[in-house]
Amino acid sequence: MECHIPTPLGNEEKEKIKDILRSAKIIAIIGLSPDESKDSNMVGRYLQKYGYKIVPVYPKEDEILGEKVYRALADIPFEVDIVDVFRKGDALPEITKEALKLKNLKCIWAQIGCENDEAKKMADEAGVFFVQNHCIKIEHARLV
Repeated sequence: MECHIPTPLGNEEKEKIKDILRSAKIIAIIGLSPDESKDSNMVGRYLQKYGYKIVPVYPKEDEILGEKVYRALADIPFEVDIVDVFRKGDALPEITKEALKLKNLKCIWAQIGCENDEAKKMADEAGVFFVQNHCIKIEHARLV
């Protein structure tokens, strides 16, 4: 899938994002790299700094940023509020299917450069808020 410039968020979307980010406590980060120079790691550290519990979902490592690493969303034994995705857009439909199996999920967030309309449609139909091609760190700093 091609990368597009992020579309500006509308007022209704901004308000929904504010509400979600203010109420969320636990954020699963798919593709959270142990490499401190990577965007996913910087975003994870930022979210920790602002009081969120992050849950790394990564194929390797046992611990990233002081948190236990899970290999898949299905392996996480507790509820998460947001699934933040650092993967290519073509991985989003499968990730969205897995994320929609989680209880009480508030949002699926696909980072800048990650978008897929099929995944958005699945989330919309399931009633889960879906953000694509936007950075959660940037939006948190701007809106919260």
